[in-house]
Amino acid sequence: MQKILTAQATEGMVLAREVEAPDGRVLCGKGTVLTSSLILRLQQMDIPSVTVDGHPLEVAGELTIEAELQAIEARSSRVTSTPPLMYIKKKIMERAVAARHA
Repeated sequence: MQKILTAQATEGMVLAREVEAPDGRVLCGKGTVLTSSLILRLQQMDIPSVTVDGHPLEVAGELTIEAELQAIEARSSRVTSTPPLMYIKKKIMERAVAARHA
């Protein structure tokens, strides 16, 4: 799942979260396939961003999943024999992967 600017949205992307108006009203539900007319309408309503399925856009300066996992590994390099900490490290890595492939 990736949060992108509404201006970056393209036809065929699928919403991973509901889009809400500033007053809290739900404008589009999770799973809605974006069309050009829907994107235009969201832009006209000043909706700044949407969250879409997958990771469709490359963002300059953003780490690749491999680099992100290496960074997690480096930050937790001293975690080698403490089961609760090893479990937490494993879960952090799983969540990083799932966030990219959701």
